[in-house]
Amino acid sequence: MQQHTIYGARILGDAPRLQMAREVALHHHEKWDGSGYPAGLQGEAISLAGRIVALADIYDALRNKRSYKPAFSHQEACRIITVGDGRVQPGHFDPAVLATFQRIASHLEEIYETLKD
Repeated sequence: MQQHTIYGARILGDAPRLQMAREVALHHHEKWDGSGYPAGLQGEAISLAGRIVALADIYDALRNKRSYKPAFSHQEACRIITVGDGRVQPGHFDPAVLATFQRIASHLEEIYETLKD
């Protein structure tokens, strides 16, 4: 499973027009505190696009039902991201990205509800 980031980056290749997509594929599971994968990057060594998508990916995963968990409400997803739950911790995210998430969270709920189907 942890190799999907590397495979995605390889598939996208080195074309300059796909550089941001490659960064997202490669970095979206890296964590600000260095505990992510595939390279265990920390802080600003993670691309900005990867840092943003990492938080968006967690929000999306929390909002959607999985075989191992129910879908969470917007409020519960925000609480987990900002306070933590044992698996997700606020220290996993770039503090500036997390602050922006908190500032625009109500807009994200509207967007999610509009696009969820």
